[in-house]
Amino acid sequence: MNHQEFAKMWVEAWNSRDLEDILSHYSEDIEITTPMIAMATGGKESSLKGKEAVREYWKKALKKFPDLHFDLIHSTAGVDSVALFYKSIMDKHAVEVMFFNEEGKISKMYAHYD
Repeated sequence: MNHQEFAKMWVEAWNSRDLEDILSHYSEDIEITTPMIAMATGGKESSLKGKEAVREYWKKALKKFPDLHFDLIHSTAGVDSVALFYKSIMDKHAVEVMFFNEEGKISKMYAHYD
């Protein structure tokens, strides 16, 4: 699958708000790093590891932002990775860099916001 096809599927999964569909793109040992974690939880942590921890975080985020919608602006490909540039919640622009494992699942993700 090329990065444009992946980007379209990923955005559609998020815009569907179907948590299991969203999580289907990620490995069991996924590690995410994003400033939104601290903002959403009121804590100091900015990383989570493991699908269950990520599931709980995203479940809360989807509940907190019922109007969540992503608009893809651009995607680029790297070595076993993709970067997506999109319009995110709260009118922010985001860049997410995702790294894939051997099974083609996202094993590491870093998010950046303006």
